[in-house]
Amino acid sequence: MTTDIVIGAAGAPSLTQATQQHQALREVAQDLEAAFLAEMLKHAGFGEARDSFGGGIGEEQMTSLLRAEHANALASQGGIGLAETIFQSLVRQAEVGQ
Repeated sequence: MTTDIVIGAAGAPSLTQATQQHQALREVAQDLEAAFLAEMLKHAGFGEARDSFGGGIGEEQMTSLLRAEHANALASQGGIGLAETIFQSLVRQAEVGQ
């Protein structure tokens, strides 16, 4: 892999188009992993309303947001490795398409 940093006119490094594309692909891969994790948390019963207190409709609506935030936190900390696999696949497809 080559270094994709170019020194700009002011002497500060600027990212090349390839690096920007890789960053965008990595973000997409991480978002996909977070969506997958949110679904897995949902099916595992994370955040389900408890019968003892019963928070009502508000609790039910906020549960999906809580799951999404937990999934995003998991994915941003490395997740289960799915994002890296997706990223590598996206990079290969982008290279073939050029």
